[in-house]
Order: sequence, then structure tokens, then C-alpha cells
Amino acid sequence: MQARLAQLGALLGKGLAPIYLLHGDEPLLLFEAADTLRAAARRAGFEDRQVLVAESGFKWDEFAAAHQNLSLFGGRGLIDLRLPTGKPGVEGARQLEAYAGAPSPDHVLLISCPRLDRATQQSKWFGALEAAGVSVAIAVLEREELPAWIGARLTARGQKARPETLQMLADRCEGNLLAAQQEIEKLALLLPPGELAPEAVENAVARVARYDITQMSEAVLLGDVARFCKVLAGLEAEGEGAPLVVWQLSDDLHALCNVVAAARGGMPLAQAVKNARVWGRRQAAMEAAARRIEPALLGALISEAARLDALAKGLGKDEVWGALRNFGLQLAGAGRAVLRPLAG
Repeated sequence: MQARLAQLGALLGKGLAPIYLLHGDEPLLLFEAADTLRAAARRAGFEDRQVLVAESGFKWDEFAAAHQNLSLFGGRGLIDLRLPTGKPGVEGARQLEAYAGAPSPDHVLLISCPRLDRATQQSKWFGALEAAGVSVAIAVLEREELPAWIGARLTARGQKARPETLQMLADRCEGNLLAAQQEIEKLALLLPPGELAPEAVENAVARVARYDITQMSEAVLLGDVARFCKVLAGLEAEGEGAPLVVWQLSDDLHALCNVVAAARGGMPLAQAVKNARVWGRRQAAMEAAARRIEPALLGALISEAARLDALAKGLGKDEVWGALRNFGLQLAGAGRAVLRPLAG
């Protein structure tokens, strides 16, 4: 069966399934879910534990030996199998599928791995494991979910904070949930229970936010100038390569050109965005950009993108991050101001 992370505790309260498959790209939540399962297995009498890491060179005979040895000696235990790539290979898939067909009552099999794509979730081995046990897809927390998540964790430690304080904490820890948890633990050590004074929190926490180019992309397409500048500055501070940032902005621009052209030709905007292969949260952002931007300005932006590409490769005199910032500001605000291409 499939389950959400929030359902895991209630499911464990009803008894253990023979197999659990956890997958997701949020290391902290993945670790905590696995730790919850390990504790439940110990309480249920599955005291032995074998950890197997199916990385390069792993012999799947070790997996077979793990569950066979426990059965042979009459022990009850947990097999803690990690798939760092999420790909068990042909032999691994065969063994996992076979095990799912006849799981041992003396074992709990816990498999943890990164987020699995749709094709993998449609594979036979995944389907067999899910049919025999429980699969939990652990999603990355979205930006707007982070304040509530921080607030809940503070409450569990006897502390609370005003909405604006929670937002400040979220802004400082965005994209780095492990760091957010560390800051929450720090606050529990440094500050007393009860409502936290905003000034005390400000002085106690560090700036540990991490950003990626998709966040920058969404901000610039939405026309959120302040957030675009913030994310771009974060990428620069983290040492992100300018060529990757140029590539993302150029890709956004070319997709936007295709969307605008298709929409002007009579195609529904949502369909034009899908045809441009823009998905997820960026889909709504791309639609917003297509409604906002003046088509006549796209040609000048295309020329400027080519110049940025040269700057990122060391050709030209301008400072590339400053040029990227100006370009993003022009793209984000193109429907509100006359575009002036930067001088070469």
C-alpha cells in the first residue's frame, strides 16, 4: 500500500508490515522516518539488525544470506537495506521481487533510497514490494510549508513564536531542513520555554538557507524581483557556477518565447506551456510571465542572453553576476519598464 509520511505513526500503532520502502530527497525526514521504523521494530521484538548498503560492487547474495541466516538461527530481526541510487539492478530487482512474493514473518525489511521517478515506481520490483508492504514517498517541504513545520517542532519542545518570527526562521533555513532542525534544537538549549522574543531568535540563529536554480527560475518568471535577487545572491555565495545560472535563465527565456508565440497563434496558454515542457510549480510561473511580458521585448532579451553566455565563459569585460542580476530584473519586470540591453 501507499502511505503518506504523516500516516506512518498511526500505521505502526496498528502493527508492523513485513516490508517498508521509504524514498525521498529530504535527508532529515527520510532519516527520521527510518529511525521511527527501527524503534517500532525493536519494540515489537525484532531486536537483531543487519545494515546492507547496495552501492557499486554490492553482492546481492548478501541480501539473501541476511534473511536466510536469521531464519536459520531462529532470530527475529530488521534488515536495513539502503539503495543510494534507487536502482537495484537486474539481480537486485529479481531478489527483491522474489522476497516480496514470500516475506518471512521473522523479518522486517526496511528499504530507504532517494526519490524514485515514475518509471521506477511502475517497475515490477517496486510494485511487488508495495503490494506486500508499505511505500512512503517523502516529499521535500515547499517554501510556504516551512514556517508551520518549524512552529510544530518548536511546540513539541515547549516553545512558540509569532508568525513573523517563524517566517524569518524559514527564510534563513530555506532549502536546508537539517540546518533548520539544528537551529530549532539550538533555540531549545539557549532560550526558555514559552513564546520566543523575536530579537532573541534573531540573535541566536544563523543564516543557513540554500537555494537552487529552479527557485530562481520560479521567482523571475513570477516577476518576484525581491526573491529573485535573494536567491541569486544565495547561489553566488554558495559557489554555484555562473554557466548553470545562465543556462537556466536562457532556457526559461526560450521556453517563454515559444509559449508566447503559440498563445498569439491561438493555442490555449496552459497547453502552450505544456508543449514547452514546463512542469510543476514553474508551469504556473511560466503562464504568469507569458501574460505579463511584452512580446516585442523578447528579441532584445535573447540577444542579451547570448552575451551572458559569453561572459560566463570568460569572454567580455562585465562582471557576470552583476550582469545576471540586471538580466533577471529586466525579465522579471519586462512588462513594467522599457528594456535597455546592457552595454557590451
